Amino acid sequence: MKRFLLGTTLIALGAVTLTGCSPDTVAPETDTKTEAPVVKAASADRAAPNPTRNVYFGETHVHTKNSFDAYIFNVRATLDDVYDFAKGKPLTHPGGFEMRLDGPPLDFAAATDHGAYLGVLPALNDPENPLSELDIAQGLFGTDSQTIINAFQKIGASVRSGTPYDEIYDRDVIDNTWARVISTADKHYEPGVLTTFAGYEYTAVTTRSEFGDTFGGGNLHRNVLFENTAPNRLFSVLDSPNPEELWDWMDTQRAEGHDSLAIPHNSNVSDGRMFAMDAYDGSPLTPAAAQQRLRNEPVVEVTQVKGTSETHPMLSPNDEFASFEIYESLLSVYQKGEVKGSYVREALANGLGIEAKLGVNPFKFGMIGASDSHVAGGAFAESDYWSKVGIVDASAEDRGAVPPGGGPSWDGVERDANAEYWFSRWAASGLAAVWAEENTREAIFDAMRRRETYATSGPRIRLRVFGGTDFDDAMLSAADMTTQAYARGVPMGGELGGGESASDGTTQLLIHAAKDPRGANLQRVQVIKVWHDGAAQERLWDVACSDGLSPVEGRCPDNGASVNLDTCEHSADVGAGEIKTVWTDPEFDAAMNAAYYVRVLENPTCRWSTWQANQAGVDRHPDRPATVQERAYSSPIWYSAK
Repeated sequence: MKRFLLGTTLIALGAVTLTGCSPDTVAPETDTKTEAPVVKAASADRAAPNPTRNVYFGETHVHTKNSFDAYIFNVRATLDDVYDFAKGKPLTHPGGFEMRLDGPPLDFAAATDHGAYLGVLPALNDPENPLSELDIAQGLFGTDSQTIINAFQKIGASVRSGTPYDEIYDRDVIDNTWARVISTADKHYEPGVLTTFAGYEYTAVTTRSEFGDTFGGGNLHRNVLFENTAPNRLFSVLDSPNPEELWDWMDTQRAEGHDSLAIPHNSNVSDGRMFAMDAYDGSPLTPAAAQQRLRNEPVVEVTQVKGTSETHPMLSPNDEFASFEIYESLLSVYQKGEVKGSYVREALANGLGIEAKLGVNPFKFGMIGASDSHVAGGAFAESDYWSKVGIVDASAEDRGAVPPGGGPSWDGVERDANAEYWFSRWAASGLAAVWAEENTREAIFDAMRRRETYATSGPRIRLRVFGGTDFDDAMLSAADMTTQAYARGVPMGGELGGGESASDGTTQLLIHAAKDPRGANLQRVQVIKVWHDGAAQERLWDVACSDGLSPVEGRCPDNGASVNLDTCEHSADVGAGEIKTVWTDPEFDAAMNAAYYVRVLENPTCRWSTWQANQAGVDRHPDRPATVQERAYSSPIWYSAK
């Protein structure tokens, strides 16, 4: 049984307003840069926790000058800048222009600088610091491209290998910078307004001999976030490049009262190793190792500036939307990485295969998005995009959005390799969304732990998904739809047991999506099902269409949405503001474990590169998409036949 409703109410999406702020959000009365207690008391005018939960949008991956690469790229933004940007305040880009959120303030944020050499590069460039007198510091800093590249590869080679340069591996500098990370997050934490987490990036990299002594390799990076208290010393790749040893350390810290979670990112350029089916050293995976990963990595970053990690056209040839913002170059090189083992959808299916053998699914993770901005603020809007790195991608020409040399056309010009292979292929993305009772560290961290999260490619699309076995169409128009859904099923990130199958032997999803009030209308809602029967399998259905259309053979007909590529005006008279549906799996097999997640697509809009070519009055890049369809990805719901 299937039905969908289009409308303007937001009943099931919780008590949220069209501005993107939850009702327990109040304006701060004072400048939060003043010193404050580690955990602030709840204000008397804060709303009580909402048992059916509110949606909160945030950023869990952003860098400052304390990251070795950001400082080399002339970034001088501070930890305070990260939180000020999240509050809606403007920042100055290293290229000299203003950056500001395109929309309301964020609800939560974390500065996640690279743990390796944390804060060391600023010290090397500080004439008051003895480190600046070392030979390695001489000629390390500048604004010309060759100096920047040489410095990045030099320090990056140490990070990749996990072997520090002893003369600059100053633990006092690193530990003191980490202490400031913690204290700055605490200073800006205002329950009900802005939740902040102490965090950092663990920067493991796979190796290939042909890349030599550089940072080149596959991305095994994780962002580590602490719920409340954090240890005095972090664990970086310079302690060990093996992520399994990171998890050992996290387990030890958790036992001492410092709970944390690690968020893998950019699996799309992991060279097939982020979701490998074996252990880090190539030995067979054990149940204990699978359980350890599951415990420490409950969510995964599925979209960010360096591309989408959901799936790849080679893995999903029957998914016509699988080519969205695909980025394939490995770290700091132009070579492409291995596709298999690098994408989330395949990993979700492979995790079920591992579970059948070991009894534990290490890839049972939810989804979030982030920016990976290295300039303290993410560029989430296609119409106002400043890329990620700093001075080297500061202009439209640097980014490959306009022809090099100031000409109007791409004909006969010599293209910059970095722009061609890297910057022009990057995306305006993404955001993390969580469903939590209130905007506090405990509530948001718990939402990540239970995987009641989703990702967006930038817009603040609202998305709720519940799995169950006895949903009915009447729920879609009920004032207490969300209450009923929690009572009769499980939210995204949850699990359905085989013993809960309905009388007709099916599993159902209740889906409610609403557009970003500042964004394009919604075009369709899709369900992706994965399972494992000796190999990873997948099936995709369009389950609800806009404009009164109905799926034909599993796909929505064209709703007629269009984009004027010269002005970037897009259709406002087609598409939906809101879509609700109850969907029943037409191919349900009670004996087969499976996972289901939802993808919501907007109508097409201009890509950032089209916006910038139009603003410059020049031809668009001939090899980059002119439009995108922004989207949201829910965390899965798992069905277990046991």
